[in-house]
Amino acid sequence: MARTGKNAWSLFLLLLAGVVLGSLIAQLTSGVSALSWLSFGQTFGLDTPLTLDLGVLVLTFGLKIKFTIAGILGIILAAIIYRFL
Repeated sequence: MARTGKNAWSLFLLLLAGVVLGSLIAQLTSGVSALSWLSFGQTFGLDTPLTLDLGVLVLTFGLKIKFTIAGILGIILAAIIYRFL
């Protein structure tokens, strides 16, 4: 029996697509003076990755997240699209 309707995976994929498209738009409009406000944002995370050397195994940890206006707008648009699907 097929399940129809909304599920968590479709929401996750739509939000991920919104983030990716938003950051693409932010990169494309960073050079345009009238639309450069879309690329305004803040970066959180580690500037240099943490390295744990265990002799046999070397683990490197790093995470950096950049929030931009266009990325936030992409998330909002994806949530609106999810609601109407």
